Amino acid sequence: MPTFLRTQEFNQLLVAFRSATLPSTKTTTKTTADNQRIGKCNSHANSSSMKSNARNGKAIKRGDRLLTEKPFTFVLQARYRKERCDNCLQACKVLKCVNCQYVYYCSRDCQMQGWVLHKIECPFLKRIYPRIVPDAARMLCKIIIKLDKGGDLVRGYYTENCSRRFRDMMSHYAEIKNDARRLEHLESLYGVLQDMMGDSVIVPNLTELTSIYGRLITNGFSILDPEINSIATAIYLGVSVTDHSCKPNAVATFEGTTLHIHAIEDIECLDWSKIFISYIELLNTPAQRRAELQANYYFFCLCAKCTDAQETHEMLAAACANKNCKEFLDINLNNCPRCDAGVSPKQRNSYNEAMSITKTHLENMKDIAYLDVCKLCLAKQKGYLHPLNVWHLKTLDAAFEAAIDVSKWAEALEFGTELVPGFRKYYGDWHPLLGMLLLKIGKIQLYKSQLTAATNNLKEAQKILQVTHGREHSLLRAQLQPMLAQAIAESA
Repeated sequence: MPTFLRTQEFNQLLVAFRSATLPSTKTTTKTTADNQRIGKCNSHANSSSMKSNARNGKAIKRGDRLLTEKPFTFVLQARYRKERCDNCLQACKVLKCVNCQYVYYCSRDCQMQGWVLHKIECPFLKRIYPRIVPDAARMLCKIIIKLDKGGDLVRGYYTENCSRRFRDMMSHYAEIKNDARRLEHLESLYGVLQDMMGDSVIVPNLTELTSIYGRLITNGFSILDPEINSIATAIYLGVSVTDHSCKPNAVATFEGTTLHIHAIEDIECLDWSKIFISYIELLNTPAQRRAELQANYYFFCLCAKCTDAQETHEMLAAACANKNCKEFLDINLNNCPRCDAGVSPKQRNSYNEAMSITKTHLENMKDIAYLDVCKLCLAKQKGYLHPLNVWHLKTLDAAFEAAIDVSKWAEALEFGTELVPGFRKYYGDWHPLLGMLLLKIGKIQLYKSQLTAATNNLKEAQKILQVTHGREHSLLRAQLQPMLAQAIAESA
């Protein structure tokens, strides 16, 4: 029987302000503003924390690794602390620190590696044990410790000679001071830090803490495991130079705590002002994406996709009453512009009802999807929402994961197969999520002895994931390649 870890694909970026938790990304979180993101260029580089694998002036090919970087600091999500190592993040048997009884390690080596910061953090965690420390509070604590130990001198290199330090990242201090949500979040975190750190001399004043907080929330990356589950939050200095686009030409992936940036398109040369990753979930309308970017990163997106009116039209399209017509129909029209089929009041009402019900149920299923509810929404959508309507695709995605969770393999295959064209359209041909979807479909097909289909999907998944993750990534070596070899061998 195939086994899956639940994929929470790069979305769920909303900050849980009242619970004092960090924003989590099924993609990456960072800041923008080209004219203010100037890194330091140096005559010599310390490459211990970062390697740039592409050189200025050299053409970059799809799949080239542009950057490899270790984190400035990172925090394992609290919900995983008893099942993953606090240092290497591996899911394995772990043993707790006997002093604070809060963090867990897989080995003596990992404990020793983590001791540099943990020896200072340990009494703070012990002080409030058995309380669970919000991830954002622990992250702030570790940044404060790191800076106190000379971390402000640490550089993250994004070329051989150009680097960024923690203070080079934008703090968005003015925006945060005028943002009631963020101020409330910061206030709750400050209370936790006071409980943890007491009157420690390393605790910064509120102004400095606000600047640290601003750099964290707009530059933090969610570290993802091979199945694209968010497991930790980290700050990477060098890659913070990278700006956002809703049509990125590069992606961030992870091997343990190490971040890799790979090109997913050919690029003329290594010019970081022309290299873009996505900070947010792309399976949303331009209005939704812009609102999220403005709320969380303080900029208004003017990328090609957000300024294309056709993008919104297609994402919210209705299905034409003529089943042979593939038009992205505006439900407010009286007739289909392609085939002239009429739009009846019943069709318009059914479309609006399906959209409303779907949005309500998906909002209620943010944490866990229920197969029966997903199937109810899909039944309401049938014949009224276009197959590439974004809300239909979100429902299919939730249904696919829910079917996997309850081992309904035939239904999972149906949902997953129907989902592929939408992922390809809105994520693009070279996105990790498309690769992971094809891998999962192929895995189910292999289990069900659909060997030809499994081989085809696993080969396509391999083609994509070699570009987005690199040929040596553990996802390919430990999972995909053995499955593909099995499918080929059994079909011979």
